[in-house]
Amino acid sequence: MSLHGESEVLLTPAEVASLFRVDPKTVTRWAKAGKLSSIRTLGGHRRYKESEVRALLGAASEDAHPDK
Repeated sequence: MSLHGESEVLLTPAEVASLFRVDPKTVTRWAKAGKLSSIRTLGGHRRYKESEVRALLGAASEDAHPDK
């Protein structure tokens, strides 16, 4: 996908799930709950912006290790 010449890397639910070490269905539930925004492909599949996922992953790791 590209907006005005910028391209954003999109991740599948399985790729996001592996980063967080959760089941892909959990990632879908997060999207439905509004914790993570998703983009729908023409086929109806969800994709997630890598930048948003990495930011959420960073926030999650800071919450788990506040002393670092």
